[in-house]
Amino acid sequence: MVRRIDVTGAAGVRLAAWEFADPPKGRSDTDRSPGVLLLHGLMGRASHWASTARWLAERHRAVALDQRGHGRSEKPADGSFTREAYVADAAAAVERLDLAPVILIGHSMGALTAWQLAAERPDLVQALVICDMRASALGAASQREWEDWFRSWPVPFATLADVRKWFGEDDPWVERPNPARGEFFAEVMAEGLDGWRPVFSRRQMLVSRETWVHDAHWDSLAQVQCPTLVVRGLDGELGRAEAQEMVRVLPRGAYAEVADAGHLVHYDQPAAWRAAIEPFLDGVLTS
Repeated sequence: MVRRIDVTGAAGVRLAAWEFADPPKGRSDTDRSPGVLLLHGLMGRASHWASTARWLAERHRAVALDQRGHGRSEKPADGSFTREAYVADAAAAVERLDLAPVILIGHSMGALTAWQLAAERPDLVQALVICDMRASALGAASQREWEDWFRSWPVPFATLADVRKWFGEDDPWVERPNPARGEFFAEVMAEGLDGWRPVFSRRQMLVSRETWVHDAHWDSLAQVQCPTLVVRGLDGELGRAEAQEMVRVLPRGAYAEVADAGHLVHYDQPAAWRAAIEPFLDGVLTS
């Protein structure tokens, strides 16, 4: 069962939330496992969480959100893509879907949104999983690299096979063939009259990234009071030293890493990802 739920976010932006399995049955309202909200990263979409959401649904109501500008959610040409807007959208989803106190699981930019929400609204959040997101500033050079990378995309792609090959093999950012990366990007393409293009605006992605890439986010991380697991892929963007410093800064931090995984940890290695986070979630349920 895949079910779409429409949610109104900040400033009336229309958001699409998704359940990929029926929630567990037989629980009373007074004895239910916490809900889970899954937040994808920049350029992602809710369907990237489908595998995770299905096993989570054995014990939780698990909902994945297409964040503004992504997936099936609204992409307003003159809309706000600030940190405040993304955090407000996530808070609206938690409240309107009756998920609180929620477990937030975020990847990359979605992890930043998750920990900023946990810092600002501790009343809404029971626990947090941060997947491969740095707390340090990335800087102007990183933003320029992304601008150049977006310009290098050979859009439109003639077929989805071309999408998979370019992002999995031919993209200059790929160090070695990575079929999972190709599949990841195939999920964010839509077919038009001239071929396959991303469902998001690359300009809006740069605008969104501009709002957080220049700043460090250690202060908001330190304000997160709930149990928090920091997860990194061994070949991801979050280095071990920084990840362990994030755990040290967090009042109730824990650490896990996934071998043979890059930045797309949950997508690269879904079984190992589950093995890394499930013990933490079990601890949340029994605490």
